Amino acid sequence: MTRRRVVVLGYHAAELLDISCVTSSLIMANLHGAAPPYDVCLATPSGLPITCASGLTLQGQQALEHITGPLDTLVVSGGIGHEDAAASQVIVGHVRRLARESRRVASVCTGAAVLAAAGLLDGRRATTHWKYGYVLATRHPEITVDAEPIFIRDGNVATAAGVTSALDLTLAFIEEDNGAPLAREVARYLVAYLQRPGNQAQMSMFTESPPPSDGLVKRVVDHITSHLDGDLTTATLAAGAAVSERHLTRLFLRHLGQTPGRFVRRARTEAAAHLLVSTSLPMAAIAARCGFGTTESLRQNFLDRYGIPPSRYRLTTAMR
Repeated sequence: MTRRRVVVLGYHAAELLDISCVTSSLIMANLHGAAPPYDVCLATPSGLPITCASGLTLQGQQALEHITGPLDTLVVSGGIGHEDAAASQVIVGHVRRLARESRRVASVCTGAAVLAAAGLLDGRRATTHWKYGYVLATRHPEITVDAEPIFIRDGNVATAAGVTSALDLTLAFIEEDNGAPLAREVARYLVAYLQRPGNQAQMSMFTESPPPSDGLVKRVVDHITSHLDGDLTTATLAAGAAVSERHLTRLFLRHLGQTPGRFVRRARTEAAAHLLVSTSLPMAAIAARCGFGTTESLRQNFLDRYGIPPSRYRLTTAMR
């Protein structure tokens, strides 16, 4: 059996976890597969050691300039050095060259900036770390940037979000290449999810940002999150806040970037996701507790938010 050649690109100030989540998962697949399926290599400019963002030094195994195809997979890591990497004609040129000789291409975190600089994301949908999504979209309007999912696959190009999402993407690659049993075995040894779906959000609304600075919006948000099973129509919320629906919507858009209705749906869906994995409550009880009129309403909102039905979400996140 011919091993699949996987090249992971590192550079100065790359994120160590971006690299190790990929390489460790693939090496684990080699250890537990019937035959080692991957030939994994860390490539660096000129094959020189790189100092990662954490301060640790990694020895390059091959010079980026000397690698030739065909390759199975090319993975570009991210890290605080991504700006310099994306500005390097040497790095970008060789990434562009190797992409033409690779079956699939991927980036982790801000490594998307390097793929973007190489023109490999033009006309595609892509993700990156939530903190850098706006920057990537502004600099590259030809890319449809969606900073919510943990990874996105568009054709033969995949982009993963922040840091540990590399693990989710690599597990998806292992399953695609070798079948679900090996991916499950690797996930078990890594004590990881098998596997978080790519459409799962990077961040939860309950942890992603501080409370809104506007006092009125904060009061309404606090009311929503503590009364998910109540009447949370925009009209009712506006009446409770003693403002018009239009004014409340304007305030929510300004401070939260979404309408009251969308915020309510997201709050209810994420609360349902928490109950699905932290309790054994039946679907009907979860739907009622979170303010969904029916289990079908819960299911539709879950599909819109996570891309999978709640029953599948419960089963998937329970596999650790």
